[in-house]
Amino acid sequence: MRNNGKRPRRKRSAFVGRPNELGALLADLRTAKGLSLREVEEATGQAVSNAYLSQLENGRIQKPSPNVLHSLAGVYAVPYEALMEKAGYLLRSEEGRQRSRLAAFAIDDLTAEEEEELLKYLAFLRSRNPTPSPS
Repeated sequence: MRNNGKRPRRKRSAFVGRPNELGALLADLRTAKGLSLREVEEATGQAVSNAYLSQLENGRIQKPSPNVLHSLAGVYAVPYEALMEKAGYLLRSEEGRQRSRLAAFAIDDLTAEEEEELLKYLAFLRSRNPTPSPS
């Protein structure tokens, strides 16, 4: 052994700091709504801090509490059950698949990957043409 008899330090997981599926989805939803991290914090009544949300989106926090997911579902106007599925709390049932869609698309045969790509594209479009705020 090297280092005076101490074990060598293990490298951090490559997954730490990378967005996971839930984190990437939350970032896409926030961007699609045109909200900043602080605006989400305010919209949740400080139930979800901007720092915590940033860690979620970047994959540093893997399994947020159901309460956090409930608050975010309300702000992002998506089904709570869908976020619970992405976080691994609920199993995705084929029967409930159509009911728990994250976007209101008229196409019935979208794959999960296609749906996520559409959300990303929507976020991109909205970032190019921000809606004017009401005066």
